[in-house]
Amino acid sequence: MKAGVSIFRDRNGVAHIQAESVADLYWGQGFAHGTDRLMQMCLMRVLGQGRLCELLHDDDDSLNIDRFFRRMNWSKNVCKELEKLNVEDHAALESYCLGVNAALAKSYPWEFKVLGFHPDPWKPKDCILMSRMLGYLTLAQSQAEIERLFIEMVQAGISKAKLDELFPAILGGFDLELIKKITLGERIVEPSSLWNQTMPRMMASNNWVVHGSKTKSGKPLLANDPHLEANRLPNVWYESVLIGGDKYMMGASLPGIPGILSGRNNDVSWGVTYAFLDSLDSWVEQCQDGRYFREGGVEGEGAWHDFEMRKEVIRRKNNPSTLMVYFENEHGLLDGDPNVEGFYLATRWAANDAGVASVVAAMNLWHVNTVASAKNCISKIETGWSFVLADTHGDIAFQMTGLVPIRDKGISGFVPLAGWESKNNWQGFYPPHLLPNCTNPDNGFLVTANNDLNKYGVVSPINACMGSYRAERIADLLLEAKSLTFEDMRKIQFDVYSIQAEEFMNIIKPLLPDTPQGNILRDWDLKYDIHSKGAYLFERALKCIYHDVFATNGLGSKVFKFLSQDTGVFIDFYGNFDAVCMREESVWFDNAKRDDIFKIAVERALQGAPRTWGETQHFMLKNIFFDGKVPSIFGFDKGPITAMGGRATIHQGQIYRRDGRETTFMPSIRMVTDMARHELHSCLLGGPSDRRFSKWYDSDIVNWKKGIYKLLSPMPKKKYRFK
Repeated sequence: MKAGVSIFRDRNGVAHIQAESVADLYWGQGFAHGTDRLMQMCLMRVLGQGRLCELLHDDDDSLNIDRFFRRMNWSKNVCKELEKLNVEDHAALESYCLGVNAALAKSYPWEFKVLGFHPDPWKPKDCILMSRMLGYLTLAQSQAEIERLFIEMVQAGISKAKLDELFPAILGGFDLELIKKITLGERIVEPSSLWNQTMPRMMASNNWVVHGSKTKSGKPLLANDPHLEANRLPNVWYESVLIGGDKYMMGASLPGIPGILSGRNNDVSWGVTYAFLDSLDSWVEQCQDGRYFREGGVEGEGAWHDFEMRKEVIRRKNNPSTLMVYFENEHGLLDGDPNVEGFYLATRWAANDAGVASVVAAMNLWHVNTVASAKNCISKIETGWSFVLADTHGDIAFQMTGLVPIRDKGISGFVPLAGWESKNNWQGFYPPHLLPNCTNPDNGFLVTANNDLNKYGVVSPINACMGSYRAERIADLLLEAKSLTFEDMRKIQFDVYSIQAEEFMNIIKPLLPDTPQGNILRDWDLKYDIHSKGAYLFERALKCIYHDVFATNGLGSKVFKFLSQDTGVFIDFYGNFDAVCMREESVWFDNAKRDDIFKIAVERALQGAPRTWGETQHFMLKNIFFDGKVPSIFGFDKGPITAMGGRATIHQGQIYRRDGRETTFMPSIRMVTDMARHELHSCLLGGPSDRRFSKWYDSDIVNWKKGIYKLLSPMPKKKYRFK
């Protein structure tokens, strides 16, 4: 152990790091991460580097994963990014890495030893890689997916009128004939094997903050429950408490990155959700002979330019190496071969070369002491997040972060534009203060739940997002409340009432038949609890409605089946599809009446005996290394667990298949803090350690299932040896 650093566990196994200097605190956090989560960190690094076939497992699926990460090229320009660090931040980041390496020198996972893999030392560039992965997988990725689906719908002949209804007010610059010319390489409606359990999908979350005028303590309350792919062990989050003198910082961290991403210090608390900010655009490039075209030039006739060609060699343990060639220009990575004449997409993510500012912000939250200073700190984060904040002075705030491109007037970033026209280029990025943000609103609270938050900004960075149902429900519960406490926040986090179901049932109820199933649905309380048969029947009805509106009248049954069963399109962007379904008249109805479509769909859904919602909601927590391949008797996987909630309830409980495997969206961790007390309540779906035979491997699962929150405090009642 480093001199001057003390690490111990509390009764729940959470690591407490005590030191006098900030650099030593991050050394201790690195040591704790390296002790408890080295397998998780190294697996994520291997993925991010695109070296899965080389170092761990060599098969066709692994090769596809390596191809994806090599294409993203997140390891580039890291040295240039690190040069931006000041002396203090560089020392803290280096110290964190030294702490990880001290743990690595002491021991490393036996799973790696079996494969003959000895992890390299952890370096600052690896922290930047983790930051880039966290910001994209699959946050910006979801935006890329819906934009690619739009292109495929155009090419499949979906009419402009239908597209305008499904994607209202964001199709500026739409050129139908140009999009039809695009040759697509990677298609949404073909399954792939890009994901495994190591890096979870991180999509939905709730956070809200309440002013002291509405709380019992007279100080703000803040709640956060990130919803992500939770069917994994270890949990992606690692809880820790950093203590330096009379200061502290505690909450959820991501192993591989120093600092606390969601939590609090003495004076300020912060909670985070994904913002659905569009920072990823595509352009159509006209290509031939390995070059791309640009209009203008000296003679005004345009000119052809060479792509920057990047070669990547994927080394393989059991097969010959694979050479990958990528073509790039100022619009990003080309999806195609420019040597074959045609029109291809080039795609750029604004934060692709960034990352260091996000890492620095996570560390520097240690120093913030007001909401204003916290907003300034997080505003430098390059990726798209929605933060809610509170301080002991009584202020509350919301701040969106991320690099938002400045585009031509009327362009939202959703539709691919002609790459050869200079007016379509990005013109830099908007300053953070123009992004959606708010301080001390009149209603006394702020809520974000992956919904449209453009109303809070001078600019509007969101063009496609989740529906507003969860945010509306949280707001409804807070609006009339007074003297709110932690227990009230806990109850809200467990709320399973669906406003989505309420709105659909207003249409469906008069159409229901007088049958046992019809009566169950008619009398349903609109709650997705595990014993509800109404929730089960409603989900069947909604799926049939979606099918009869979108498959029958446009997408086709085969494409609809794939999108609904093996992608996140209907999971992430259900608000767009709901808005069409609930219109009294729509071009998607193909001259039929809405109520007639609903009636036929619902009658079909009510056939057969109903089940309880819980019967369909079982999932396993799978070890990220073995991914369910080890017999259950060995205890690497835990479960089954029954999840309550649905897609549009505050407590999300979504279980579905994506890219050929089961995935989930539900609260990975729940946190609540009252700024009147130096404590934080939390429960984690997992435990502190990724070591199967550690007592801390699954120590918080029972609490998570029962809704029991443990208490994090800088002064725990008992201290236990860290080992």
